[in-house]
Amino acid sequence: MAPVNVVIVGAGIAGLVVAHSLLQGVPNAKITLINPSQTFYWNIASPRIVAKPKAFRPEQYLLPIKDSFAQYPTDAFEFVLGTATAINVSAKTVAVTLNGSGDSKNISYDHLVIASGSTNPSTTGAVTGISIPFSPSNRDDMKQLVAAAQEQIAGAKEIVIGGAGPVGVELAGELAESLGKKATVTLISSAERVLPMIKPSGSSVGEKKLKEKGVKIITSAKVTGAEKSTDGTKAWTVSLDNGKKLSADLYIPTTGAIPNNSFIPAQFLDSNGWVKVNKELRVQSAGSSALPIYAVGDVNTNDMRLSFKATEQAKVAVANIKADILGKGERKSYDQGDSIMMLVPVGETGGTGQLFGMTPFSFLVKFVKGKDYFVSKAPQYVVGKA
Repeated sequence: MAPVNVVIVGAGIAGLVVAHSLLQGVPNAKITLINPSQTFYWNIASPRIVAKPKAFRPEQYLLPIKDSFAQYPTDAFEFVLGTATAINVSAKTVAVTLNGSGDSKNISYDHLVIASGSTNPSTTGAVTGISIPFSPSNRDDMKQLVAAAQEQIAGAKEIVIGGAGPVGVELAGELAESLGKKATVTLISSAERVLPMIKPSGSSVGEKKLKEKGVKIITSAKVTGAEKSTDGTKAWTVSLDNGKKLSADLYIPTTGAIPNNSFIPAQFLDSNGWVKVNKELRVQSAGSSALPIYAVGDVNTNDMRLSFKATEQAKVAVANIKADILGKGERKSYDQGDSIMMLVPVGETGGTGQLFGMTPFSFLVKFVKGKDYFVSKAPQYVVGKA
């Protein structure tokens, strides 16, 4: 029997779950995994990684992708190190520019999974020209980017963080612990409180812990711009919509998600650039019959872009692809729901969050996530045992 070619674009959490699950569950599947980096970045831990260089070794959060598939037959799996540049729907191919040589290669698929994820202005450096990588860079340079970000942070005396969501709050707590009295950390929230997506009781705990660590908090103010200072005193002038201006050695934006969609046909995208999918996570395009294409994780229109949601989506897509290939089996639907499960460490001593409508005890956040941001679990995800 000829193998069924399943091509997966993106080796983040969602892409890895799909790849391992299909290799373990569909005997005649040939999996081709395309990714621009040879390492998987455990970006869940990025606030501590960039703030505390000695917290983890690079090999703990940058894990080799290809080696994690060594247990499978060589004819069942192929890792392509390169960047997807186009999808040809009629020819059922993905064009890839290969790392190193720069050559272009067309890879044929019977089934395609788009798991390219998203990035953000901090990672791209679009606002300041400085990359603070809270997401993979979509290049094979993560070790260098992390080291450069750590150096920028270590040399700053005044740091302004734009955005008081989970990443902003976690980063502020880690920086306050790492830098201590050597630097000031200011956190700006456009809402009336930090962590506005969780209950006020959880926000209050987070704010209290940040202030205990010396973090300055400005609420109800939105960053409208960040410009290099011309007076020679500080590197940046951060402007707020209330008219205030803050000086800083380093400005770090932590808001905004940008879909990695440059290779995806426009007909698959909504007005904001996210891939349109139905409940089965199958890609939707106007006027087309059902396509053998699925999109999972941060790149699609489901807006709860959390790691455990990416895993849930991957499992739904796997069940439906297996049903497509085998012609039998239960099809599954995905509903992200509206319940929030979020643990937000504020440094290593505790934290806040929301679990099923309740604010977790600070010591629970410390014990479950705050001790290592699940870095110890990263290898399990890469080898498909999470």
